[in-house]
Amino acid sequence: MPPQIPYIIANEGCERFSFYGMRNILTVFLMTSLLLAIPEPLRKGEAKEVFHTFVIGVYFFPLLGGWLSDRFFGKYNTIFWLSLVYCAGHACLAIFENNLRGFYFGLFLIALGSGGIKPLVSSFIGDQFDKSNRTLAQKVFDAFYWIINFGSFFASLLMPIFLDKFGASVAFGIPGALMFLATVIFWSGRRKYTHVPAGESHRDPHGFLKVVRTALLSQAPGQGRGGLIVAGLGVVLAIGALLLTPNLGFVIAFCSALVLVMGFGGVGAWMQLERARAVHPDEAVEGVRTVLRLLVLFALVTPFWSLFDQKASTWVLQADQMAKPEWFKSSMMQALNPALVMILIPFNNLVLYPLLSTMGLKVTALRRMGAGIAFAGVAWIVVGGLQLWIDGGHAVDITWQVLPYALLTLGEVLVSATGLEFAYSQAPLAMKGVITSFWNLSVTIGNLWVLLANSSVKGATVTAYIQSTGTSVTAFQMFFFAGFALLAALLFALYARGYRMQDNYRG
Repeated sequence: MPPQIPYIIANEGCERFSFYGMRNILTVFLMTSLLLAIPEPLRKGEAKEVFHTFVIGVYFFPLLGGWLSDRFFGKYNTIFWLSLVYCAGHACLAIFENNLRGFYFGLFLIALGSGGIKPLVSSFIGDQFDKSNRTLAQKVFDAFYWIINFGSFFASLLMPIFLDKFGASVAFGIPGALMFLATVIFWSGRRKYTHVPAGESHRDPHGFLKVVRTALLSQAPGQGRGGLIVAGLGVVLAIGALLLTPNLGFVIAFCSALVLVMGFGGVGAWMQLERARAVHPDEAVEGVRTVLRLLVLFALVTPFWSLFDQKASTWVLQADQMAKPEWFKSSMMQALNPALVMILIPFNNLVLYPLLSTMGLKVTALRRMGAGIAFAGVAWIVVGGLQLWIDGGHAVDITWQVLPYALLTLGEVLVSATGLEFAYSQAPLAMKGVITSFWNLSVTIGNLWVLLANSSVKGATVTAYIQSTGTSVTAFQMFFFAGFALLAALLFALYARGYRMQDNYRG
């Protein structure tokens, strides 16, 4: 085991405490303090929108961090300097607890810092291994995910109490102190790490984007240019999405435009990829094909994230409607998620996976991820049933939320803990940071689905249809997201059958 691993693991534990410490009290703080000027009937929707906009930012900025790392500065330098930006964001939350603009600026800095380092820390772990000891890598990625939830557990348990007893400046200041400690720990191991220098992919005449451009622009005798037309359609639709900014808001419009360009551009490049062989070597063309296949899998994971991240918004707001002890805060229920993760990771590795193997069922990374998406869908069927119970006027005890939390957490372990190592191992050597960024971008798109769903139910036509079903808007959305995830799980399983696994660790 590489001796530098403890520095990265300890850094991640402190950083995750800082992130989840502020994230898990954000919705409650917005509802009870910062957004009090907004009429109460509208405050819940506004708090959810701010929360999911923040999460979109956190999982969008990995693209920037991955690009800076792979092209210019390398992983260590990018992580260190963005960690300082991260610390500044926490300071803003503690200082500007009563100032809307200052507080939102702090959220922006945290999204930039946290998002920028997010793909790099996990891929930095992968850099410490090569083909000779890669069998240890999945164990370390599991330990990495375990420590994430160790920090999240204590943050989820303690921060609501600190917010209630000591106020927002203390509750947001403590996570800031933990982030500063995380930065110091990471800096302390600087002489022990394996540093993979920033690549020269931008100078490579056969780089990913250059191959894609060649494929889209090349003409073939007797063949049309359907791929270029599809890519152009994506650009037109993206411009249309940006023109809807006044109605949708900048975040929804911009993210929708990005998804349209990437989706249609990828399909168009795939349609004409063979044409690139006239200009680029087979290895470069096959590398692009591998990345495009990988991005399809990432896209099919996005519905899972749209369900998972709502446990910190929709599920917290449901918990407010449930019977519970007076001392118990609704947001404290989220501590159950990391506690279950810390139990399930060793249980799966020591008991469940070996047991399934003895039964003749090979537990591959893709099978885990597909099952995880399905478990998330089942969790939302349960939570939707609880909402129907609440809407019927029944006093529902908060302990009933334990079941959907358990199902969702099992899905999380199968998808997220597995996906970290999967994204690293499948990425070409020159694109580790960028591909891991695309894995994190799937979370952004998942939260985009949430914002789009929330925007759609504000329309009179959709609202009238939901009322005709006899269910509340909240319950209807819960069952909608459950069906969304189950459909995605089916499509993921079908597509994964034809996916060829890669082994892109260092030699």
